[in-house]
Amino acid sequence: MKPLEFKDFSDFKLMIGKELPTGNWYTITQQMINDFANATLDKQWIHIDEERAKKESPFKSTVAHGFMSVAMISRMLEEAFTIKSVKMGLNYGLNKVRFPNPVPVNSELRMHTSVKEIEDLSNNGLKITFTCKIEIKNQEKPACVAEFIAALFE
Repeated sequence: MKPLEFKDFSDFKLMIGKELPTGNWYTITQQMINDFANATLDKQWIHIDEERAKKESPFKSTVAHGFMSVAMISRMLEEAFTIKSVKMGLNYGLNKVRFPNPVPVNSELRMHTSVKEIEDLSNNGLKITFTCKIEIKNQEKPACVAEFIAALFE
């Protein structure tokens, strides 16, 4: 997928209420889940104990952390669009985060997103609210739905 390119903020502001390109699929491996568990210190057995998960989990495998899906939003947004004039971007926050469906190991995820709101910030910045839905391949319910807020600066 080729990201949409925008010259500057005024060009990007035309995207309010519009969808960005659908993202690429990412396979969620056990190594990714283990790395996330190590980084966050959330080592609950449903995430990292493959044998126990096969026997005791209703999913019959390990599952990714819900917050792992949220953590992937920044990367998935980078693939959807670029604004040539941007010098830096920051995660600003989240609204209305939900995890309607677990993500079993080896699932494939991709994101659908639209630009909900854009506000000007001081220091030549924008605060952008994105509506994000992280889809699980061949599943009806998404892994994650959230409003993700980014601050970008020219």
